[in-house]
Parts: sequence; structure tokens; C-alpha cells
Amino acid sequence: MNEIRLGFVVSEFNYDITYLMLQRALNHAKFLGAKVVYVFKVPGAFEIPLAVKKLLEKGDVDAVVALGATIQGETKHDELVASQSGRKIMDLMIDYGKPVSLGIIGPGASRMQALERIDDYARRAVEAAVKMVRRIRGLEESVVGEETLFIG
Repeated sequence: MNEIRLGFVVSEFNYDITYLMLQRALNHAKFLGAKVVYVFKVPGAFEIPLAVKKLLEKGDVDAVVALGATIQGETKHDELVASQSGRKIMDLMIDYGKPVSLGIIGPGASRMQALERIDDYARRAVEAAVKMVRRIRGLEESVVGEETLFIG
């Protein structure tokens, strides 16, 4: 099976930004030939890890793309949310052995900076997930001989 099946988790907080990220990510997945089988919307970036876990448990998901935006406010709440979500997402990727890409803008981003980064974060998150699935499949299908095997 060569088809790459993706699950997307999208934060509804700052939805003026994350909605556009979702649209760009869906288009880029299609461009790369990947199939998006789930789009799971969550209230905010803090809830992303639970949704990632639920998608990683599905047998029809090869990788998950996490999309969100943590905008800097008057407190350091954005730093807390972004760092804890990012850390748990990384833990889940390792625990489940499936790629999870981090397309969460911030912390420390202003609304204007987030708007300027919509395309880059969405596109790069999808590309990272697709590349990792391909490279892991390449590693699993390889036969190690006497030569060094380069994946990528």
C-alpha cells in the first residue's frame, strides 16, 4: 500500500488563522498525493495531544498533522500551551511509532506574524508528515547489506 493516509488535528482557537492553515494543508496534501482521512477539530492547542493520540490509535492513519496558533498575549499563557502541547505531541510520536508533525505557530507570535506564517507552517507540517512516512517505509522495506543505507 503506497497511499499515505493523514489525520489532521486543528485548533479552533484563533480560527481565523487555523481555518486558513487547514485549507492550505488540505491543498498541499492533495498536491503531494496524500489522502486526508480525518480532520479532528479541537477547542485549542492545549487539546491537540488528546486528539493526536486518538488518531494515532486508528489503523487507517499513517501520520498526523497538528495545526494551531498560540498568539502572544499579556501573559505567558501562549508559552505554556505551546511548549506543553509540543512536548506531548513529540512523546506520542515516539510512543506510537508514527510521525506527527508540528504545525503550531508560536509561542511569542503576534497576530500579524501568525497571519504571515500560515502558508509556511501548514505546508511544512504536511511535507514533514509525508516525508517521514515515506522514509520510515523505506527503512522498513530495506535490506541492510555491507553498504551504508541512506534514507531520504
